[in-house]
Amino acid sequence: MKTIAVLTSGGDAPGMNAAVRAVVRSGIYNGCKVFGVNRGYRGLIDGDLFEMDLSSVGDIIHRGGTILKSARCLEFKTEEGRAKALNVLKVFGIDGLVVIGGDGSFQGAQKVSEMGFPAIGIPGTIDNDLAYTDYTIGFDTTLNTVIDAISKIRDTSSSHERVSIIEVMGRHCGDIALYSGLAGGAEVIIIPEAEYNEDEICKKLIQSKNRGKKHSIIMLAEGVGGAQELSEKIKEKTGIESRATILGHIQRGGSPSAFDRIIASQMGAKAVELLLEGKSSRVVGIKNNEIIDMDIHEALAIERKLNTDIYKLVDVLSI
Repeated sequence: MKTIAVLTSGGDAPGMNAAVRAVVRSGIYNGCKVFGVNRGYRGLIDGDLFEMDLSSVGDIIHRGGTILKSARCLEFKTEEGRAKALNVLKVFGIDGLVVIGGDGSFQGAQKVSEMGFPAIGIPGTIDNDLAYTDYTIGFDTTLNTVIDAISKIRDTSSSHERVSIIEVMGRHCGDIALYSGLAGGAEVIIIPEAEYNEDEICKKLIQSKNRGKKHSIIMLAEGVGGAQELSEKIKEKTGIESRATILGHIQRGGSPSAFDRIIASQMGAKAVELLLEGKSSRVVGIKNNEIIDMDIHEALAIERKLNTDIYKLVDVLSI
């Protein structure tokens, strides 16, 4: 293992730069050349690679986004596209690949490994939707961004005695809504993993108003439905004024939290260590506060489960 390539793929997440930095500096420390791949798998197919040095990753640990940029690439899902990518890796003399991204990016790394090329995955996604790891890079920063927004929205919500529905990212995984809802004191959390009843929600809002509560916060994961539509239904059924706020891509940006910087640095170094040990088809994660690695096939096969304890706690604390 003399030359390593690193790419970021899929949706960007705060902390990706810290992971890139760790891969580059750990690789160089261990005597390897490290190449960056611009624009994920798209750049791999197009041969958009460049050699990185220590200064390439200077002053980036605190920056959000990814200096390597990211792009979705349908061509890589084809055998022809993957063959092109593998040929580019061989032309550049790359011996191992580190992929930073979510489940779609990991599926790409899995295919590369099946073609006989060493690949290691690092979980970089704000959704926290990879079941094998307790946390993904970017999730903690996003939580803090959402909680800050909740605090600001609460100020105006209480002034006007409104219900505020805050829609956050999470098409299939509701962790952003769940954890930010608990930390932000939401009355209701609506996520893809749990059924909900509009009439029960309206009943809870009416009861809260009758006992003197001046405002309520509802956290809604985007995979369940639209905040504006729910706002209109609440107004219709209860007469309580409500407002919908869609946080959108503000959730992806911002300087990564200390926690995201730390785990990204640890995971980046671990990925290089695995390649140097001759291992392939592995993903890095964190479990019980320990950095772990696992077979990529096994990791992707693990079924993600809702943290029912936290979900129930929100209901208890919002009475």
